[in-house]
Amino acid sequence: MIEIPSPGTAVPETETSVVRRPVTDDESRRASRSWWDLDADDYQAEHGSFLGDVDFVWCPEGLREADARLLGDVRGRRVLELGAGAASGARWLAGQGAEVVAMDLSAGMLRQARAGEERSGVRVPLVQADALALPFADSVFDVVCTAFGAIPFVSDSGAAMGEVARVLRPGGAWVFSITHPMRWIFWDEPDETGLIARNSYFDRRPYVEVDDQGRPTYVEQHRTLGDRVRELVAAGFVLRDLIEPEWPAGHEQVWGQWSPLRGRLFPGTAIFVADLPAPPPANPPRH
Repeated sequence: MIEIPSPGTAVPETETSVVRRPVTDDESRRASRSWWDLDADDYQAEHGSFLGDVDFVWCPEGLREADARLLGDVRGRRVLELGAGAASGARWLAGQGAEVVAMDLSAGMLRQARAGEERSGVRVPLVQADALALPFADSVFDVVCTAFGAIPFVSDSGAAMGEVARVLRPGGAWVFSITHPMRWIFWDEPDETGLIARNSYFDRRPYVEVDDQGRPTYVEQHRTLGDRVRELVAAGFVLRDLIEPEWPAGHEQVWGQWSPLRGRLFPGTAIFVADLPAPPPANPPRH
């Protein structure tokens, strides 16, 4: 699921202010769960028609897995979708013959997933869990994927990559999309004000919205492209591709900071395609 609010827009009926400061795992987890529990209905009402009930859309640019085939042939393969939200992607994968599990931190988003099941008639197992502590045994999935789920929101995305590697079988694939790191240079505005570089690309402090008690209500993390590559390598992955979807002609829909104006000038999404190589034999044959 693409889980992208427009930073700076508060959860309804919540007074917030914006800071850039470190947060703990617990602060990040509580903020994300609360945000998506509260925002699930509004999010689905606004974006549900774009995402569909049985479809896999990688990004606001509209790149669909049916066209991109970044996950390859999933027939008969065990697939975990992290940050699945309403699980439209997981239901699409099930229709392609995959054995899918959809996981999300938010009970509100999983409630939307149940509603999507009722509308579509396609059911997949739903799990509420934290990406930093996946409730699965080692080496049980062939593919792990997410469209804007989990990775931007956890405080230690490197640890999340390690968890993905743990549950993947050797030779498995890990594919995830995130806001393109260069977007952090700009304000999250879809118009001309969002074309002016205002922030340092190298400022890795998270974007944090806090309530009037100073408690984080929304947290999103920034890493550079190099950071993401190093996280993947440290977890044992080999990066196979990095896709920066171009804004398609005729696509005029604005989604938060994503707009035709900005999309035609610089990328808004980065999709990482990585493999977990099989380890070499412990005792290679002698010649």
